[in-house]
Order: sequence, then C-alpha cells, then structure tokens
Amino acid sequence: MKKLLFLITILSIAVFSTACINNYAVQQLNNKAMEYMKQGDYKNAISRFKASLDLDSSFYETYYNLAVAYTEDEDYEEAIKSFDEALKLKSDVPDLYYSRAVMYENYAKDLYSGETKEQKEKKETDEDNDENAVSKSSNIDNDDFKPSEEEINKTKEYYNNAIADYEKYLEISSSSSDANDVQSKIEDIQTRIKQIEEGKDTN
Repeated sequence: MKKLLFLITILSIAVFSTACINNYAVQQLNNKAMEYMKQGDYKNAISRFKASLDLDSSFYETYYNLAVAYTEDEDYEEAIKSFDEALKLKSDVPDLYYSRAVMYENYAKDLYSGETKEQKEKKETDEDNDENAVSKSSNIDNDDFKPSEEEINKTKEYYNNAIADYEKYLEISSSSSDANDVQSKIEDIQTRIKQIEEGKDTN
C-alpha cells in the first residue's frame, strides 16, 4: 500500500526530471522546497513552492508538490486548491488522483475525529475563553468528541471524493500493480461511510 512519503519520492522525481524548466530561479526554488519536504519542514517547503509559482505557474508538478506539502501540514483546504490547479494543467496523471484521494481520506478521518487544525484551534480558543479552562482541560478527552451534523456530512463528502479519485486512478492506470490494494481502500471507505450513516464509531 502506498504511503504519502512514497508519493513525495514520486513527486521529487517529477520535479527533478522536468528538463523543460529552463528558468534557473524556478528550478532552484523547487529543489530547495524538496529539500525542506525531505526534512519534514512543510511550511518552508510551501513558501518555496509558492515563490516558484509566482515566477512560473505553468508546471503541474509544482502545484502537485505544493498540494502534498499542504496535505502533510494538514492544511487540507489549500491542498484541495493546489490539486485542482495541477489537474487543470495535467488531467491524465494517475498519481495526481491517488494523492488527492489520500488527502481527502485523511481530511475525512481528521474531521470525523475532531483532529483538523481548525477543530483543534477552536477547542483551544474555547478553553482560553473559559475561566475554568485549567480545571476543565484535564478532563477533556478527544475520545469524547462528537461531530456535528455538518461535520458528518462533510466527512461523507470527502470520503466520496476519495472514492471517486481512487476510481479515476484505477481507470487511467488499469495495469497498475497496486490495483487490488486501491480497490480494498475503496471498499474500506465505503464501509466507513455506511458505519457513519448507521451512527457507529469508525475510529
């Protein structure tokens, strides 16, 4: 089964092998961004990829890598935008769909369990605004988190988006050696959606 780290390796090859990037500054920014990616410094990687796009926004690989950096940084909304931009430039790359599916799947899992950045920030803000935050925080356990109806609907939407992207991946890379693994992921997500609809805990 592919892991996101493996996708980063694929992406670095795509950037380094793009001989048509003649702009030295763009190539240097992409190279530096990939160095930061390997170090796990996603914020600096994002900054370099964005600077590269400011100079030349015609390479889908840069948007692709930027989307993965955003995914690793758990900034899913920005990741979606970057994947969309990459697909506008190049819609027949299987790993674009696979990577976006992984992102949607991660987003759905985090959202349903209350682990997105926004949810964590809101929880911290609520605690800071509560004069009893110190005494209450020790009793707060994220296992007690219950998603709202809006969060449940969004979770199902993102899971369905993941399924659609995994299916697209299989469609355009039908001979892929990981087809069975991807099909299993689709079936697992379908099971999760069913459990959510039945009100069962999927975590």
